[in-house]
Amino acid sequence: MINPLLLYVHIPYCIHKCHYCDFNSHVRGQPDWQQYEQALLSELNHWANQPQFAGRELQSIFFGGGTPSLAPASLIKSVVVRASGLFRFCDGIEISLEANPGTMDQSRFSGFRGAGVNRLSIGVQSLDDTLLKWLERIHNRDQAVAAFKAAREAGFTNINLDLMYGLPDQTLEQWFKTLDEVITLGPEHLSCYQLTVEPHTKLAANFEKVAAQLPDDDLALEFLFETRERLAGVGYGSYEVSNFARKGFKCRHNDGYWLYRDYIGIGAGASGKWDLESGGDGGAARYTNIRNPEKYCDSALKEGRPVNSDEKLPKGTAEAEALWQGLRRTDGVSNRWFTARHGTDIQTRFGKELEPWLSQKKLVWEGDSLHLTDKGLPFADSIAEGLF
Repeated sequence: MINPLLLYVHIPYCIHKCHYCDFNSHVRGQPDWQQYEQALLSELNHWANQPQFAGRELQSIFFGGGTPSLAPASLIKSVVVRASGLFRFCDGIEISLEANPGTMDQSRFSGFRGAGVNRLSIGVQSLDDTLLKWLERIHNRDQAVAAFKAAREAGFTNINLDLMYGLPDQTLEQWFKTLDEVITLGPEHLSCYQLTVEPHTKLAANFEKVAAQLPDDDLALEFLFETRERLAGVGYGSYEVSNFARKGFKCRHNDGYWLYRDYIGIGAGASGKWDLESGGDGGAARYTNIRNPEKYCDSALKEGRPVNSDEKLPKGTAEAEALWQGLRRTDGVSNRWFTARHGTDIQTRFGKELEPWLSQKKLVWEGDSLHLTDKGLPFADSIAEGLF
């Protein structure tokens, strides 16, 4: 069963690495953009010639990071043009780029628009200057608002704003002040994430100092459910645990991940995944690139395949991953899709593991779809752990 294909492009460079960030990002005073562009194109050529990807239709392209908005528009355009020559583009293909407010003005937004980008994701995080300073962001509240308005003036009609709650000593009142102001701006999409302390970050190293300042479980749930209720009341439907969109504006690229679709990842530290033929073991294959930008470029330019590690997932693991990812979606997982992809239905494969959650009404069947209830949202990770 051939599913739509996604392309992820990683731009690893940042002006400053925030202490909570666990993404593959690197501070470089003067990145060699020309070399990095050529490395991306070399790797893209490689994957386009592999049988699992050759001739496929691209549903979306996503430039993530790092800080993709640091890259010259010419690099973005080169990747888009090369991709259009190697793959078929679906009608109305979604091409997203992440941008940081502290690095943007209208001319740069216009350059990205001219390069083919039609969706922006702006990393606002907060409109509280004290909290932005704690997060080590390089922008302030006024710059964040100005960046959004500049994006509108450059012609963007599909904009996401990333926001973060559950910050040290943050109150619900502070959070809703930011949320309400963002709603007034009128973006098409909002991503609202609770701060998590990821291993191997500077924040994790200082965790004992900040742990007591983070919300307890009850307050964290209050943030979650009141956010969902407030956004639903002003037309932002929840289509995934942390993502909200006006009708017709959900992020097709990220939704593709949750639908367990195939994707190519190019760039330092990027990953790719594809389904293995159901006639074989029915599992999946995955790779992850070299993380260091200079070593990535060297390998991509020499070999076209700068892979650091790869693996084949057995059928059972792929089934568990597909269900785990799909349960993040508000619509849940289609049993018809699962059966067509894996050759077995959800209840037959995972009935024992799911039964306690179904009996507690934390999971529910609605027609063909299995999905989390509101009561089940806080238990998403626990449900996922039991599948493997």
